[in-house]
Amino acid sequence: MPLNGPVLIIDNDLEDQEFISAILKEIDPAINTHCFHDGQDALDYLLITTQQPFLILCDVKMEGMNGLELRAHINNNEFLRKKSIPFVFLSDYATQENVNKAYDLTVQGFFEKANTHNGLRVQLDLIVKYWKSCMHPNRYFIS
Repeated sequence: MPLNGPVLIIDNDLEDQEFISAILKEIDPAINTHCFHDGQDALDYLLITTQQPFLILCDVKMEGMNGLELRAHINNNEFLRKKSIPFVFLSDYATQENVNKAYDLTVQGFFEKANTHNGLRVQLDLIVKYWKSCMHPNRYFIS
């Protein structure tokens, strides 16, 4: 299945945003990314965009609205929940408490962010390939 919608990268570290975006382009040059500094910026975008995002890659710890709070807002908003956007945490803060909270919020994955180019490439390639082939409610409605 082609990847038409953007991958949203939500991370307060600009270097990590650029690193993740560059690796996603290596994996598939057709991947379009939108980066956000915190959960509130991403939430504002999700509420107004007409595009169906392909995937959300989100850090946990950010100033302002953190990743767990963003996920809770998505779950509590019928419009956003019905978009069925795969939500995956990619974070340096993979504590047992954060992992438990994330899955309580029905995330579709939690990865401890690899600290090498190759390690992060392997993680992102796995995530993208999985969601390209996985059946999910928005699979046929990506604009």
